[in-house]
Amino acid sequence: MQTRILGNSGLRVSALGLGCMGLSHAYGTAPEVSTGVALLHAAVERGVTFFDTAEVYGPFRNEELLGQALAPYRDQVVIATKFGFKGANADAGLDSRPENIRAVCEASLQRLRTDRIDLFYQHRVDPNVPIEEVAGTVKDLIAEGKVKHFGLSEAGEDSIRRAHAVQPVAALQSEYSLWWREPEQSVLPVLEELGIGFVPFSPLGRGFLTGAITADTEFAANDFRSSLPRFAVEARRANQALVDAIGAIAAARQATPAQVALAWLLARRPWIVPIPGTTKLHRLEENLAAVDLTLHEADLQQIAAALDGIAIMGDRYNAERQKQVTR
Repeated sequence: MQTRILGNSGLRVSALGLGCMGLSHAYGTAPEVSTGVALLHAAVERGVTFFDTAEVYGPFRNEELLGQALAPYRDQVVIATKFGFKGANADAGLDSRPENIRAVCEASLQRLRTDRIDLFYQHRVDPNVPIEEVAGTVKDLIAEGKVKHFGLSEAGEDSIRRAHAVQPVAALQSEYSLWWREPEQSVLPVLEELGIGFVPFSPLGRGFLTGAITADTEFAANDFRSSLPRFAVEARRANQALVDAIGAIAAARQATPAQVALAWLLARRPWIVPIPGTTKLHRLEENLAAVDLTLHEADLQQIAAALDGIAIMGDRYNAERQKQVTR
């Protein structure tokens, strides 16, 4: 497995990480704990060293799963988790008060069965708490040895700059993929300027870019994609054009659409580390093979032409979720 360094932080991780949310949260019925443990072990065995979780996933169950599965490999892996919601509930609102950050840190350390959090993200910027106060609290946790690096999730340029001035930000996490390129407008330039790594979540469009989801796919009531405008039937039907274009490029390179989508992200910047998630071993292996797929200039031009010619339909979040994104 190739490795990358997240910006100027010195934090070295596998070129692809593993987004672990789906192992216990959000995408319908979660697999059995034993299945999740086996997948996490398989990821480590295949060279993955970067694992992403949060207290809100479950809630709590995802951190507990990682704590159980990764304990034997703790010194070989980088674990990222997050704070910032009231009561670990994304529907309850935001809470980045210093006392809550500290409480989350202590509880996450227990669930993760570790003495340090490698990368501690603010899950969403809290407009009621100055970002300098948030960064200062994490800076103190770093001084105490409980946290190694500070991260932000879905933050905009102003928040990034202000936080970074207090405590260097190692990485920003945001959605970024072939069908959500908004970070290119203002986020990527400021990250490059400040030497901050970028961790795209949902790099496969929550599964859509793999080609496994069509307009006929039915989502379970407890699959949160059923509430996302971009996954409405008419949107999926319209957005199929992008999947078809990626599929044509993949076929020519004897690869899969997922591998092309991930290879495209890896080609954007050397400090970008996508974190695709999966619950299936064969999908994990498919995704990891993208690290060895080098897209030629002609491939990149073909992808750019397809992106320019296809208008993606549907917002990525509903109105309530979008309010929590500060850009």
